[in-house]
Amino acid sequence: MPVTPEAENPPNVTAEAKPADWSRRLAPYKRPDWRRSVFELVLTAAALAGIWTLGWVATDFGLWWAGLLLSVPAAAFLVRLFMIQHDCGHGAFFEAKAANDWVGRAIGVLTLTPYDYWRRTHAMHHATSGDLDRRGLGVIEMLTVDEYLALPPLKRLGYRLYRNPVVMFGLGPVFVFFLQQRLPIGMMKAGWRPWLSTLGNTAAVVAGLAVLMWLVGVLPIVLVNFTTMVVAATIGVWLFFVQHQFEGVAWARSKDWKRDEAALKGSSHYDLPQPLRWLTANIGIHHVHHLSSRIPFYRLPQVLKDHPELKAMSRVGFLEGFKTVRLALWDEAAQRLVSFREIRRRPRLA
Repeated sequence: MPVTPEAENPPNVTAEAKPADWSRRLAPYKRPDWRRSVFELVLTAAALAGIWTLGWVATDFGLWWAGLLLSVPAAAFLVRLFMIQHDCGHGAFFEAKAANDWVGRAIGVLTLTPYDYWRRTHAMHHATSGDLDRRGLGVIEMLTVDEYLALPPLKRLGYRLYRNPVVMFGLGPVFVFFLQQRLPIGMMKAGWRPWLSTLGNTAAVVAGLAVLMWLVGVLPIVLVNFTTMVVAATIGVWLFFVQHQFEGVAWARSKDWKRDEAALKGSSHYDLPQPLRWLTANIGIHHVHHLSSRIPFYRLPQVLKDHPELKAMSRVGFLEGFKTVRLALWDEAAQRLVSFREIRRRPRLA
């Protein structure tokens, strides 16, 4: 991979650099290397195909437990494939827009993610992340303490159930990928393109499954591929949760919201150990990704190497990540996320 000018002469800057400074400093990392991109794509897709084949063969020989076990590493590579699709959506994986879009659409058949619809909702997420007045599509729903307390009891219960780990990381991922993304939720009246994306993705998924079941058999596909998708969806939702729901995260009203500050303080550096960092395509370096979404995932570690002051910003360790599950409400007075238990202890509720 070519060495960028930034990598040859890393500047001595602080994490409080002005927005214009960060835009200039990160610009050299944006250009993708098509050879590296093709290598990452082929390697990930080949590994996924190989593991799935082993799982199908094992299931066909009656070793269903082996097929289930193989679904776990398959899910890890499917997550990595989704991260490549994610880079395509940002125009970061290839220089040519057409290459990004068609690779993204093809991967979307495997990840059950309608690429064009998802790209638009994800762009909204990047444009509004950390803005309390612009919470909308492409995010995990979060209420402020005052909003939660103002809800009637039944709706308050609904939000608590939504935030329950069993729902958030169990039922939620299955609902989003298998059901919600079959329709352009939130864009039902935004023209024909969102409908084409979601319905086209569904049609391609059904056709692909029909061909695979005809070639391999129904049981291997249901056992291996369905399990793979469920595990991968759960991992994906978990990663997205930790990236924006952590101790020390910053949220602000629109009048005080600043894009670069929201990126650095509203997105985490989920510092995963290897090989998890590799398998998740460096998506844990999420604060840098929000600073400059056009940086290919394989250049993100170089950014941290050249700018070590970014390593500690919004850092969440692997084990620390599990502590974020309890955080459910934004306390505007205290400017931090709090748990339901903390709210229950307040005299005003008593």
